[in-house]
Amino acid sequence: MIPAAAPDRASRMSQLLALAAGADAKADPLRPILASLLVGRSLGEGVLPATLGLLPSEFECMARTYFPGMDIHLADGDNQTIEELADLLTLLLGYRAGLRESEVWLARIVAWGCAGRDHLWQDLGLAHRAELSTLMQTAFPGLSALNTTDMKWKKFIYRQYCSTEGIYICPAPSCGECKDFNKCHGPEH
Repeated sequence: MIPAAAPDRASRMSQLLALAAGADAKADPLRPILASLLVGRSLGEGVLPATLGLLPSEFECMARTYFPGMDIHLADGDNQTIEELADLLTLLLGYRAGLRESEVWLARIVAWGCAGRDHLWQDLGLAHRAELSTLMQTAFPGLSALNTTDMKWKKFIYRQYCSTEGIYICPAPSCGECKDFNKCHGPEH
């Protein structure tokens, strides 16, 4: 079992190292991201439900495949939901690299993370935005390549979703002309 601990950097690193022990990152470069998601969830960070948004059978398969011998049970919390979950999942799956099963799991996890009110990396319980960028570049390279101006990931995913539905939420004809450009693009804190 992953012990609950104060959400400090040392505790997070200790738990992450325990999950990553014996890992073959070459087999799946997304494994460290899955470990970070589990650690973040165990520390009470983010908005993901106990199974990270995966179906119970998917969660068990992920735990057994990527973290064999670890007894992973996460306390259930307040589960948020969003109406467009299925649509976001479809969007993400449409851009998956098609190399590994973890991409399907991460599509579901990222879609669930969109239910939160913070930056997507925070709502997923990741340690920093770079982990989310690695996730997106590895699991959804086609979608990642479209984010040429470093738009915040949640805003970008919703913008892609809305454009497929014919909904345009930007008040300006292009982002470069919008007064909120700096809120949508660039570094996150």
